[in-house]
Amino acid sequence: MTIALRYAARSDVGLLREGNEDSAYASGRLLAVADGMGGHAHGEVASSVAIAALSSLDRDAFGGDLLSAIEAAVRDANHQLHAMVARDPSLKGMGTTLTAMLWSGSRFALVHVGDSRAYLLRNGELYQITHDHTLVQSLVDDGRITQEEAANHPQRSILLRALDGSGEVDPDLQDREAQVGDRYLLCSDGLSTVVSAETLHHTLTTIDDPEDVVRQLIDLANRGGGPDNITCVVADVIEVDDLQPPLGAAAVVGAAGSGRVRSAPPDTPRGAGPPPSPRPNPYSPTTTWTTNPCARPRPPRGVRAKADRARKWPSGCWSSPPRSESAAISATSGPRASST
Repeated sequence: MTIALRYAARSDVGLLREGNEDSAYASGRLLAVADGMGGHAHGEVASSVAIAALSSLDRDAFGGDLLSAIEAAVRDANHQLHAMVARDPSLKGMGTTLTAMLWSGSRFALVHVGDSRAYLLRNGELYQITHDHTLVQSLVDDGRITQEEAANHPQRSILLRALDGSGEVDPDLQDREAQVGDRYLLCSDGLSTVVSAETLHHTLTTIDDPEDVVRQLIDLANRGGGPDNITCVVADVIEVDDLQPPLGAAAVVGAAGSGRVRSAPPDTPRGAGPPPSPRPNPYSPTTTWTTNPCARPRPPRGVRAKADRARKWPSGCWSSPPRSESAAISATSGPRASST
């Protein structure tokens, strides 16, 4: 038997934004979500560049050093953004978050910059396995404000880290081991600031098909007002027969691909398709999806509109992964609102 991923991705412009600045990539080898910022086309460019840089990992050999491979791809994306701004100063101020997983069997490397998020559902418990790089999160970490105060803090939208080409990027990196039965969610804050952890937990535990899960999550965020672009990726860790043919295709959604899908080569259990070239200026208001992860857009650089809602963690939801997992990052969440 072989470990593989069953995945789904969807991205939606939301109800208030004019365009979608989120981008996401999903295959049996790579899951990634990027939330662009800088205004309209600039945010779309930034998130598309990040996804394009990481998508090269889906077709390149990188040996067993997953962390080095994904870190190098992130730094390459940052250098590309720097070069683009140097050529065209009007692009100054664009940037993107990035949360991504590079898989090899049951192991994966997790890279994270910004306030998009990754969650793990294991044995009925939900864990946030990334830590928000925001001003209010740093104030909560330092004990200067409570989580309840953070929900209404006037500077709750300020990012402390992003991929913007202005200097060397400092991503969080984790080397993690998955278990069969695990379910992972990657999402932009267009989902996590609108839909409560309790509702995320309920949706992830009660809906089996990842495709149905991402549809439901997008719908919940829009029912909560849809103030931002909404992107999410859901991936289940499963066992497949060694002789089973590839089950899916690589997908690029949001600004980077407008939902274009390519056939996946048979070099992984799930199949990792040749990544489509990113589209820097799609402006498609329609929802895009395929079999795998999340995406969504962001406001001008350093500023993100977040709902003024109270954080809510239900029983069965925790802000750090199980004690048995290595490289755990304890993370508290930003403001959230319950959805029904």
